[in-house]
Amino acid sequence: MYEQVSHSLLNQILDELKPDIRKRDLRHFYTRLGANFYAIYSLFHNLYGKRDDFVAQMVRLVEVMATQYINRANELKKIDIEREQHHDWFLSQEWVGMALYADGFNGNIEGLRDRIGYLQELGINMLHVMPILECPRGASDGGYAVSDFRNVDDRIGTLDDVRQLGADMRRRNMLLTLDVVVNHTSDEHAWAQQARQGSRKYQDYYYIFDDRYVPDMFEATMPETFPETSPGNFTYDDEMQKWVMTVFNSYQWDLNYSNPAVFIEMLDIILFWANQGADIVRLDAVAFLWKKIGTTCQNEREAHLILQLMKDCSQVTAPGVLFIAEAIVAPVEIIKYFGEDAVIAKECEIAYNATYMALLWEAVATKNTKLLNQSIQSLPDKLDRATWLNYVRCHDDIGLGFDDADIVRCGYEPQAHRRFLVDYFTGVYDDSHARGQPFGRNEKTGDARISGSLASLAGLEYALESGDETAIDESIDAILLLHGMIMSFGGIPLLYYGDEIGTLNDSTFQFDETKANDNRWMHRPGIDWSKAEQRRRHGTVEQRIFDGLKRMIAVRKSTPAFADYNNRALIDTDNTHLFVFIRNNPSVPNDRVLVVANFDGSPQSLTISDLGNRGYFEYGQLRDLYSGEAPRQYKDQLVVPPYRFYWLTDSGL
Repeated sequence: MYEQVSHSLLNQILDELKPDIRKRDLRHFYTRLGANFYAIYSLFHNLYGKRDDFVAQMVRLVEVMATQYINRANELKKIDIEREQHHDWFLSQEWVGMALYADGFNGNIEGLRDRIGYLQELGINMLHVMPILECPRGASDGGYAVSDFRNVDDRIGTLDDVRQLGADMRRRNMLLTLDVVVNHTSDEHAWAQQARQGSRKYQDYYYIFDDRYVPDMFEATMPETFPETSPGNFTYDDEMQKWVMTVFNSYQWDLNYSNPAVFIEMLDIILFWANQGADIVRLDAVAFLWKKIGTTCQNEREAHLILQLMKDCSQVTAPGVLFIAEAIVAPVEIIKYFGEDAVIAKECEIAYNATYMALLWEAVATKNTKLLNQSIQSLPDKLDRATWLNYVRCHDDIGLGFDDADIVRCGYEPQAHRRFLVDYFTGVYDDSHARGQPFGRNEKTGDARISGSLASLAGLEYALESGDETAIDESIDAILLLHGMIMSFGGIPLLYYGDEIGTLNDSTFQFDETKANDNRWMHRPGIDWSKAEQRRRHGTVEQRIFDGLKRMIAVRKSTPAFADYNNRALIDTDNTHLFVFIRNNPSVPNDRVLVVANFDGSPQSLTISDLGNRGYFEYGQLRDLYSGEAPRQYKDQLVVPPYRFYWLTDSGL
């Protein structure tokens, strides 16, 4: 879009760029900059336009974008052009991800490279390697307290190891996802150290105050993230004799994005990692990017503007790189991180579907799908060129952030229902075989979240200890059922390392003083490769889960209806134990898959004629894509065994 003020400023900026930038051949860069500059200028002006140094900061912003473009390898620039030409490439059903810690998976990045064949055997072609950056030796929030944004932790590897990993994965048509922690730094970061030494420049990188007057105003409306281990949102620093905003932990200092220098620094870091070979950058804690007195300091409009600006700038320098929004917030807020009032994602192309994850676990506990169906219907559709990251477990706890109104509509009292779910998954409830632990319990509000591995929460730990073969079968069925739902719902399924072989809770974290106060480490395991080898022995738990997921992934990749083009329709049934929806292939009429899942421990039935105008399933022989078998039918009734799912097509079509 041509606009005189921004166009004039662009000409001024180009004239003021450093000579070593101006003399380069930057044709693609300048074309993209011209196309995106009005949006970049408007957003930057909205955030920082009242500052006297606005123009100087704009010049610096463009210099960073240009320098990182110059540093970008030709191989990556070629990929950028290919992805621009096929802009919805990531919506394909062919992508299946896994998240892992490199050290927990196989020691370090080099060890991870040695096991890429294992991931390919399963069918994984998108890999999220969780924090690898330099962090403190002691408590580091699982690597999310970063002390150097441009160096790999030497316990994990080197920058060269990361580049080699990216190159290996590109040769195998696999995507690499890396983290950039955009909300905070470690208190050991050079910026924090210089702030401690009295640098006004770097104190302005954070929220730092001489006394409690302003912090107390913030605290009046800010919730506590870790009330048990890190209560409050500010920490007194003895060396500075000042108060610092520390929303997550006392050693994680929140960055102040009202300072444009902070934005430019963090954009430079994002583009740096794009240039190391990241296909996808996961932006951590994006909901917290803007702090405002009198609010919760989450999901503020300016946080969205910052993400839009990051995306527009990235589109100029590295347009083939996607963003993941790590925003574990209320359902109505999550959808906004794709960007509002648009078709194309203007913030992040991918967002964690935390709501769906929590709803699946709620259905496991209640053995019904009332809240699952109700809550999914309450969510607005995502943007066309955006997709969900669907997952069952991750490195974090399970939060129960359902909409209270949906809980009430299903006949539950919100606080009591959440208390039941915590009791169920921590084994307090009499009828539960789950082995989780409460996390982040807030004694003031009674709220709590849940830690535990997938297998232990699904009852496998109990079943193995008791030797109950029926319970083992049920827990394995439940594990496969949950994965069947993330594979077929619409979006990119993200497995969590160890879940593919039924890894149980790891209690050894209690013996490490840097981890003992954080029970999330119970589901951040070190992989036992002798256990993984059991996947080759027929009938073992490991083989049944691994091969079940392997088959599931292969079927997903060959089923175009599972691509994510807003091509899902929920189906209401009279059976509250069933979750039913149809996936349509938008390119081929009548190429559809009927997904049916039974969350109950007893067989359930679906009346096929109740599918209404989708009644073509009434005729012909139904076939399950996953098992290859024809499910049991009695006249008009489809019988669904306990904890089972079907991906059904009509072979008569």
